[in-house]
Amino acid sequence: MTTIKHLLINNLLTNSATPRLDVELLLAAALAKPVSYLHTWPDEQVASNSLNKFNDYLQRRQLGEPIAYILGRQGFWSLELQVNEHTLIPRPDTETLVEVCLDHLAKDQQLAILDLGTGTGAIALALAVERPLAQLLGVDYITAAVQLAEQNRQRLSLTNVVFKQSNWFTELGHQRFDLIVSNPPYIAADDPHLNSGDVRFEPATALISGIAGLDDIKLIIQQAPGHLQTNGWLFLEHGYQQAPQVQHLLKIRGFKQIATYHDLAGKERVTGGQWLCN
Repeated sequence: MTTIKHLLINNLLTNSATPRLDVELLLAAALAKPVSYLHTWPDEQVASNSLNKFNDYLQRRQLGEPIAYILGRQGFWSLELQVNEHTLIPRPDTETLVEVCLDHLAKDQQLAILDLGTGTGAIALALAVERPLAQLLGVDYITAAVQLAEQNRQRLSLTNVVFKQSNWFTELGHQRFDLIVSNPPYIAADDPHLNSGDVRFEPATALISGIAGLDDIKLIIQQAPGHLQTNGWLFLEHGYQQAPQVQHLLKIRGFKQIATYHDLAGKERVTGGQWLCN
């Protein structure tokens, strides 16, 4: 048997930007303890079953598998969400999208909100927590993603969210919403970043959108007015160099009050506009 301190000192990853943090997260998970436990009880002996689990986690991470997939969970907003290989891993940059939506959603109104390509349900669930009077609908084309989002909803005991399968707007009939939000695929098919980091393990359908990365954004902007209430809002996450193109697409479609918002790194990450008439 060996101690927690020994494992923390002698197991540094070589292919991670945060090697120390990764080891702490994996060891804490193997022990079924919070990370704080590792520093409170560094001389505790690690049982063989926990050690075997930790070594398995460590090997998977060394091969590049994302921490979120190894642990099956990821923090987003104020929530802890279950994740799996069928969905994109929620990222801090997407919290910018949530913040922008909240700035355009009154707290005291019963609004209807649509989250397109919901994945884990992260955006819809965060908005549902912050706007309990609103009714949220999250849709995704992938059945496994819808099932995962529903599991997250049940774990959080939220009653103002519904998830269903739909290829963007195809299954929504004539439903209209006060706000539509989406973090759609927006990476170009030949982008070299697809061959490095966590994205190697994430589903291509959640990442790639045509030659320029704009195919799904174009479709959403074109079809969204048919599902927006008068004065409704559309907000989209996009690549840090895509804001001018997204603004142009919104403008030619007839949206007004078009604006772009910056993420935590100061990069242009979210663009949206208002639909004034039907």
